[in-house]
Amino acid sequence: MKFLVWLLALFTAAVTLTLFARNPGYVLFVYPPYRIELSLTLFVFGLLLLLALGYVSARLLIGLLHLPGHVRSYREQRALGQSRAAMMEALSAFFEGRYAAAEKAAVRAMESGDRSGINPIIAARSAHELREFDKRDHYLASVTGKSVGENTMRLIAQSEFMLDQKQPHSALSALNELNNTVHHKHVGALQLELRAQQQAHNWDGVLSTVAQLEKRSAIPGLTALHAKQQAWLEKLNMPQQDLKALTSLWKSIPDALKKESKIAAVATPSFVRFNDCKSAQQILTDSLNTHWDSDLVTLYGDCKEGNLLSAQINQAEKWLPKYPDDAGLLLALGKLCLNQSLWGKAQSYLDASISLQPSKAAYTALAQLAEKLNKPDDASKYNQLASMFN
Repeated sequence: MKFLVWLLALFTAAVTLTLFARNPGYVLFVYPPYRIELSLTLFVFGLLLLLALGYVSARLLIGLLHLPGHVRSYREQRALGQSRAAMMEALSAFFEGRYAAAEKAAVRAMESGDRSGINPIIAARSAHELREFDKRDHYLASVTGKSVGENTMRLIAQSEFMLDQKQPHSALSALNELNNTVHHKHVGALQLELRAQQQAHNWDGVLSTVAQLEKRSAIPGLTALHAKQQAWLEKLNMPQQDLKALTSLWKSIPDALKKESKIAAVATPSFVRFNDCKSAQQILTDSLNTHWDSDLVTLYGDCKEGNLLSAQINQAEKWLPKYPDDAGLLLALGKLCLNQSLWGKAQSYLDASISLQPSKAAYTALAQLAEKLNKPDDASKYNQLASMFN
C-alpha cells in the first residue's frame, strides 16, 4: 500500500514539474527603483526551499528549547534503570542468602532515587537476618506513610521479625494494624497470626485462626488437627474452678477431638479430681473404642467409685479377648479388681501385666494387694521393686 502511495506521488510530481517547465509565466517584483523578474518555475522552487528551511529552523529551535527537559528525562531514566538493576541485584542476593550484599544493593537502589517501598523492605529483611536490629528498624520506619501495598509489606515483615524474636504480642499489634488498613485478611497474614497466637498461648485465638484458614483451604488437614488438638489440650490443662466449668469446656470440644487419645488422657484425670468417675469412664470408653491406646487404658483403673466398678470391670473384660497381651489393659483390670476386693483376680491380672511389661504402677498395686492380705513382707518386696522405676 505504501509503495502505491509513493508511486502516485512520484507521478504527480513528474506531471507538476513538466507543467511548470513548459509554463511561460513569470513573477515580477517591483520596488522602485528596483525591478526583479523571475520565471514562475524558479519562484515556486525558491518558495518551497524557503518553506523547507523555515520548517527545519523551527524544528531546531523547538529542539533547543526542549533540550534541558530531554536531558533531565534521560538522566531520570538512566537513574531509574540503575535503581531497578540494583533492586534486582538485591532480590537475587537475598534469595541466595547473601544478606550483606542484598542490603548494600537495596541501599544503593534507594540512593539512586527509587522511591519504591520494596527496597527498604529488602534492606530490613537482610539486616534482620544479620541480627542488626537497629538498622532493620530504621529501614522499616522509612516505609511508613507510603501506599497501602507497601504498608502491608512493612507490617508483614514487622510481624515476622517480632515472631522470630519471640515477641508475639508485638506481632499481633502489627497484624491488628494491618487489619485496619485492608478489607480482607489474606492467607499470609492469617498464617502469621496463627504463629503469634500460639506463641502468646492465646488458645481461643488459635482455634479462631485455624477455622479461618480451614475455610479458605489454606492449611493442611494434619497441621490444622495438630493445632486444634494442642489448643484444646492447653485449655484442658488450665485449672478449672469447678466441675461445672470443666463440663462446659468438655462440651465445647468437637466430638471428633474428644475421642483423640491425648485429649482423653488429659481430660480423664481432671474429671477424676472432681470425683466424676462416670464422665471419666465414658471419655475413656469412647476413645478406646475408637483408637486403642495401651497407655490410655491404664487410666481406666484410676476411678474408684464403687457403683461403677462392676460396669468398668465388665467393659475391660470385653476388651481382653481382643487385646489379651496388652499390659496396660491387664494393669487396669488388676487395679479395678483390687478396688472391688476381688483379690484373686487382681493378683492374676497384675502378675500377667508384669510378665508382659514390668511397671511401677503394677508393683505398687501388688504392694497394696499384699497389705490388704496382711502380707507385709510381700508388700515391702513389691514396694522395693516399684522404687526401682523412675
